[in-house]
Amino acid sequence: MSIKVTATSTCDLPPELLERYQITMVPLYVSFGGTTCRDGVDACPEDIFRHVEGGGQLPSTAAVNIADYQELFARLSPQYDDVLHITIGSEFSCCYQNALAAAEEFPNIHVVDSRNLTVGQGILALAAAEAAQRGADIHEITAMLEEMAGRVDTTFVVDKLDYLAKGGRCSSVVALGANLLKLKPCIVLADGKMTVGKKYRGAFEKVLPDYVRDQLADKNVDLNRIFVVYSRCDPAIPASICETVRQYGFKEVLTADAGCTISCHCGPNTLGVIFLRK
Repeated sequence: MSIKVTATSTCDLPPELLERYQITMVPLYVSFGGTTCRDGVDACPEDIFRHVEGGGQLPSTAAVNIADYQELFARLSPQYDDVLHITIGSEFSCCYQNALAAAEEFPNIHVVDSRNLTVGQGILALAAAEAAQRGADIHEITAMLEEMAGRVDTTFVVDKLDYLAKGGRCSSVVALGANLLKLKPCIVLADGKMTVGKKYRGAFEKVLPDYVRDQLADKNVDLNRIFVVYSRCDPAIPASICETVRQYGFKEVLTADAGCTISCHCGPNTLGVIFLRK
């Protein structure tokens, strides 16, 4: 039995993991400077940062459209017994709805709403690929993902609120005040929506150990795998956080660069730890 796992580019899985597990990435679109590019294919976060730092407007993102999905599913459907597609959370994008519409023509296409983003979505894609390798059938895998989706713990700390303000997700006055007071808000994803959690105060690299301890303090953490995901920052920062995380006994500590979607929303110097709860 052959099962192909695919996921929208918002899963932010590193290329080596996509290759190891043969996960096909389906790119969203990013528009800036009068051009529309495919996320992770024609554009990367550095392109976004350079554009904004050069005075350009904040880029916009667009979902994978139905035609793209129809083309993808028509290509993959004949090659596999089943094709599983895992989308960014339906609260953040219409990728899920578009994939469902396209999948109506193909009986062996299965679409799962991750209810998540970045490697919170990626954790589900990896689990699906691993289960497929073990010989699980498509119904076992989709049931597993439905259960797992509610246990993904996704949070990240933002250094400055400039990008959130540019995108209309907070006022410029709030952003200015937070920046002046050196407040670093923790963005929490719960029930498919983003809210603001604890606000840390101080330099970005100084508050991160406190943030990690707050996230991992209780005993309800699945210690099999954790991701440290980040957008452009000093390489020593994620390396240091990985060392901190390892002290909790995780079997696998992985890193990932945040893709264009998270980068458009949060900007550089954003870091999160993402894992499963028991």
